[in-house]
Amino acid sequence: MPLDPALNSLGFAKPPSQTRVVVAMSGGVDSSVVAAQLAEEGYDVVGVTLQLYDHGAALAKKGACCAGIDIHDARRVAEDMGFPHYVLDYENIFKDAVIDEFADSYLAGATPVPCIRCNERVKFKDLLETAKDLEADCMATGHYIQRKLGDHGPELHCAADANRDQSYFLFSTTPEQLSFLRFPLGHLPSKAETRALAAKYGLPVADKPDSQDICFVPNGDYASVIEKLRPGAADPGEIVHADGRVLGTHEGVIHYTIGQRRGLGIGGLSEPLYVVKLDVDAKQVIVGPKELLATRQVPVREINWLGDTPFDSQPQWHVSVKVRSTRPPREAVIRPLSATTAEIELLNPEEGVSPGQACVFYDTGGTRILGGGWIWKG
Repeated sequence: MPLDPALNSLGFAKPPSQTRVVVAMSGGVDSSVVAAQLAEEGYDVVGVTLQLYDHGAALAKKGACCAGIDIHDARRVAEDMGFPHYVLDYENIFKDAVIDEFADSYLAGATPVPCIRCNERVKFKDLLETAKDLEADCMATGHYIQRKLGDHGPELHCAADANRDQSYFLFSTTPEQLSFLRFPLGHLPSKAETRALAAKYGLPVADKPDSQDICFVPNGDYASVIEKLRPGAADPGEIVHADGRVLGTHEGVIHYTIGQRRGLGIGGLSEPLYVVKLDVDAKQVIVGPKELLATRQVPVREINWLGDTPFDSQPQWHVSVKVRSTRPPREAVIRPLSATTAEIELLNPEEGVSPGQACVFYDTGGTRILGGGWIWKG
């Protein structure tokens, strides 16, 4: 709730009816609740759903389009709540900005996070500009993250519900974007509260299951999508122990990720082995004991800094960092090399740090996100 009673719940000094808000509607329960809640509060709500990909084409299958179901669900919520809804064809933008890089990164032995690129390059860039074209005062999404006003302007903070927090996927949000964005669900204590609100508003998506997969990679089958996008990508090669022994063969580096233990196809060995490196040029999957996964030094580039003073204004920053979305933040020291590159030293080594993943910076002991960057091979 706003601290200033002269401001409405979105932070504007005018009645909700005179405040236009574009809501990015995915067709899921979270964004549907945001739209319904703001409509009930009397805001001038405009729902926008992006058609990002042809689900059937991505899988080389004929039949129902899952994206079409989501669009239908979003449209139905808008009809029920009485606000306009538009569907924008962003397929070409999404392919150029997200899918192609995902495929190329995977082929280069990285483990990409396309959801971050989608927020950065599509939702918070092109869609945000569209919202401004529609003369909106702000854009709201169903992300679980909090926007708070600090001494130097809007700050990004973790969601109240740590189990739903999406800060890892939103680190690249710029200060300019943050000034225009709103995240009405970030303060809720649990997803159950969101579903309760959906039931309260009588939304048809109240019991719709959460999406677990990357939208264009159903069932988590990255390899089949990559092979469809890049025919001939799955070249066979050798599985090699870190000590140089050839242990077997594989059907393509794209089938493996750093830290993987199961499904290596090299049974009968006395020690448990993990994927410790992917050598794309040599077409080798290098495996070794778990201790070889431990990493202390992490090179990071394309840094988006959300601190109050310039990133490279001091020799080091003591922060907490996440090197994977599922890991808790760990204490670290950031040593800037430029305004957008740095070397991260983890005070305690992490296992399975992989190029292509994000490294997100947090205020140690607090909830504020200070930015982040992309892990790469030095």
